[in-house]
Amino acid sequence: MADHFWKGVKAAVTGAGGFIGSQLAEELARQGARVRALVRYNSKSQWGFLDRTPAELSRRIDVWPGDLADPYFVDEFAKGQEVIFHLGALIAIPYSYKAPAQYVETNLHGTLNVLEAALRRKVGKLVHTSTSEVFGTALYVPIDEKHPRQGQSPYSATKIGADALVESFHRSFGLPAAIARPFNTYGPRQSARAVIPAVITQLLSGAERLSIGALAPVRDFNFVGDTVQGFLAVARSPKSAGEDFNLGSGRGVTVEETARLLMRLVGRNVPFATDKARLRPSKSEVLRLICDNGKARKMLGWRPRWTLQEGLAATIGYVRENLQDYKSGLYNV
Repeated sequence: MADHFWKGVKAAVTGAGGFIGSQLAEELARQGARVRALVRYNSKSQWGFLDRTPAELSRRIDVWPGDLADPYFVDEFAKGQEVIFHLGALIAIPYSYKAPAQYVETNLHGTLNVLEAALRRKVGKLVHTSTSEVFGTALYVPIDEKHPRQGQSPYSATKIGADALVESFHRSFGLPAAIARPFNTYGPRQSARAVIPAVITQLLSGAERLSIGALAPVRDFNFVGDTVQGFLAVARSPKSAGEDFNLGSGRGVTVEETARLLMRLVGRNVPFATDKARLRPSKSEVLRLICDNGKARKMLGWRPRWTLQEGLAATIGYVRENLQDYKSGLYNV
């Protein structure tokens, strides 16, 4: 659905080569924004999923290869922008146990660089990306924005810190910043390190046993299209500065229930095989996440549109068409 709000708006996206960031950048371009996209620099000039952007959209996206850790680059990237969507981050939870310093550098220092640049360049609105992982295992459900933060992984700890930096820049310096907090986003382009594409790739590759981690944790899976619309709604709202918004379906489902639904949709039924490499440390596993999206509904007029079955079917279709991009027999932390 076209939104004339974005026509001609100068909108920047960090993490624009990734799963959610690429689809946000493309949606902004589709709606007429002038998009500046930050992707991680590499010598092969690879832009992540933006390499696959249709030509009619790619012409509207100005790609800037660089690094969030470089404050001078980030400052130049922010120059002249009306809105910045900050999605750039290290997000793989298992890898954060192995390389926590990288997460501090990217998720904390990188966010600080974005905040300072946005303040210096007088950006009209900054939308920062949080995660439901900041809540840890729910003390109560559904989880609203007032739920206590619990750092149950190095990744979640850095995201808690990044959220606090954003809040502090709003309170201390008046930066018009808001926080969008997606719950368990899934969909096309997601890495197979995540549970849904990990299950799909194994099923489509003919695996006789499904290698999987913990089956009992409850997740609130939100389709990527709904998450993207949530980001846009946060940026559009004149009331969002200084606020944080949980973006989720409000529906809890266990990992096992999700895997069995995927089996039905693919048309294969295979036994589970617990893979110890996919298990988090016992005190670190987040057992229950269910979103209270009431604040986003009331203040932003946002609500999820996709059912779980519709979203999973779309994700299966994408993976089936791009199975060559996945290494179904290899688990990457």
